Amino acid sequence: QVQLVESGGGLVQAGGSLRLSCAASGRAVSSYVIGWFRQAAGKERDFVARTSGSGGNTDYAESVKGRFTVSRDNVKNTVYLQMNSLKPEDTAVYYCAASSYWTARANSFYAWGQGTLVTVSP
Repeated sequence: QVQLVESGGGLVQAGGSLRLSCAASGRAVSSYVIGWFRQAAGKERDFVARTSGSGGNTDYAESVKGRFTVSRDNVKNTVYLQMNSLKPEDTAVYYCAASSYWTARANSFYAWGQGTLVTVSP
């Protein structure tokens, strides 16, 4: 079973950038679709981005298209989420998770990490 750990969150001003990491252990991350989700205070967990096992396919929520980029380094067993042009509304806890399916539905993902907090100040 794969285990995932997110890192890289922090406080950034609007317009700034952060790169989140999702480090996998236990199994090769290339075996999974990896999704990024986020949950703002008092709101539901929302899909942000996903990448296929090979990294050849990616998909993004409309709200982050053109600003966020998901990538993976299967040698380092890590998936990244590069976030540029950050907005206050991007403030949330960000999670990565694994799936055996090409899906954006949170309930099809498992091995959720503990999350990393991203706070974007105006």
